[in-house]
Amino acid sequence: MTATADLPGLLERMGRLAGDVGPVLAPAGPDDLVAAVAATAMRMFGAQACSVALLTEDDAELVFTTVVGAGAESTRGLRLPSGQGIAGWVAMSGQPLVVTDLERDPRWVGSAIPPTAYTPRSILAAPVATSERLLGVLEILDRSEDRPEASADLELLGVVADQAALALEGARAFDDFGRRLLAAVAEAAGQDGQNELEAVLADVGRRLGPPDGDLLELAALFGELGRLDQDERRLAVRVVQQFVTAAHERHRGRPGAR
Repeated sequence: MTATADLPGLLERMGRLAGDVGPVLAPAGPDDLVAAVAATAMRMFGAQACSVALLTEDDAELVFTTVVGAGAESTRGLRLPSGQGIAGWVAMSGQPLVVTDLERDPRWVGSAIPPTAYTPRSILAAPVATSERLLGVLEILDRSEDRPEASADLELLGVVADQAALALEGARAFDDFGRRLLAAVAEAAGQDGQNELEAVLADVGRRLGPPDGDLLELAALFGELGRLDQDERRLAVRVVQQFVTAAHERHRGRPGAR
């Protein structure tokens, strides 16, 4: 049997193998990564607790998916309408916020917290966002009184929130790309073996549409580039590098970009 004739079987075996070892090789999930960022932030600020509330797919609610420190068990999983509370205000405005006396702040929705839960006195909050979209809100609860003025800590909090955003987006991108790629491999395995994998990737990418489809079309293009000679590949690399550099410059020039 030729290698070409056995392509469907080979792809099927590759798909099964990827499914078996993928969870072992994949980076830590977003929950673990964000929890690590939150725990580090809590120590950094000498805070009693740190939480991350993420927007649902329809942006209707904020869900406290990550809570470390005081009140973690009673607060984790709490859901609030995306426009309510301190976190809701930060999500709607896209701006960081310092509240030193929560009881006097009308935005505070303490009634949403279980009576037996830990009730903070002060909060520092910042949006967790990429250059493209808002993901959620990071909150520092009752930071150490030995630290400097709270407003001076907002810049540092913004750096921590950026790390949380990177963790979330990196894990999401890995997961999405892996699932789409394996779906394309499985589809190729079910065909007669005459279509090359990059053709299947391009076709699946077109049907998926952006943004996940774009990644698959890029994968297909890289498959084609691999068959070019060295000079042509180098030219393609330079073109891609120039495009990425220009895109970074454009993002940095946007209003509000950090």
